[in-house]
Amino acid sequence: MPDFAALDWSTIVWTMLPFVAVGFAAQMIDGALGMAFGVITNTALVVFLGLPPRLASATVHAVESFTTAASGISHVLHRNVDWKLFVRLVIPGMIGGVLGAYVLSNVDAKVAKPFVMAYLAAIGVYLLYRAWRGRVEPREPKIVEPLGLIGGFLDAAGGGGWGPVVTSNLLVQGAQPRKTIGTVNTSEFFLTTTISATFIFTIGFSAFTLQAVGILIGGVAAAPFGAVLAKRVPARPLMGMVGGLLTVTSVYSVWAALA
Repeated sequence: MPDFAALDWSTIVWTMLPFVAVGFAAQMIDGALGMAFGVITNTALVVFLGLPPRLASATVHAVESFTTAASGISHVLHRNVDWKLFVRLVIPGMIGGVLGAYVLSNVDAKVAKPFVMAYLAAIGVYLLYRAWRGRVEPREPKIVEPLGLIGGFLDAAGGGGWGPVVTSNLLVQGAQPRKTIGTVNTSEFFLTTTISATFIFTIGFSAFTLQAVGILIGGVAAAPFGAVLAKRVPARPLMGMVGGLLTVTSVYSVWAALA
């Protein structure tokens, strides 16, 4: 862990401030739409700080252990959680997260990323079409446990992906947007805590940097607001926003991976 005591307060504040803003914005989007915290913060750490993917993913999940706890509590208080769906997601997600963290700690998993992101971009376009068509009929999703396993694996191996993979695919199956977002956010706490523990076991405490603390402060501060937005925005525009965000972030990730 870094020696914070060796730094003066002005250095600490100016180092953390941009990452407080990143954490706040990322968590506002994630809490409202059920995705993007990992994508946004992981991109900031890899692109702007030059962190290796393994360390960036460990940093993001260390922070998410706290932000998802705050977000999950807020979603529970606003009754945004489907507990039956939660139970079906959380255990496969934790298993997939452990496997993904182990793979990223020992193998280069970047080869598959463009293909996964291209798939998610297609899902985003389909969600936009459903929102535009105006029919958002709630149905109980059938494929849940395999989705949790895959989502947990990709989240750990790619530094983000639980929300995009799980939220979008549940919505495609007809799950109610507000309950889906709340459930995915709440179950993510258990996933990120498991992944963080695996990273700490494999690479130690090197993920706890000043930048990580800044993201943590911003993310925890924003967590209550995202749940309020998810509760109040109607299903059709909510699905449209999820589809738009998923399409933009996925297309960018494909471009960045192939550039």
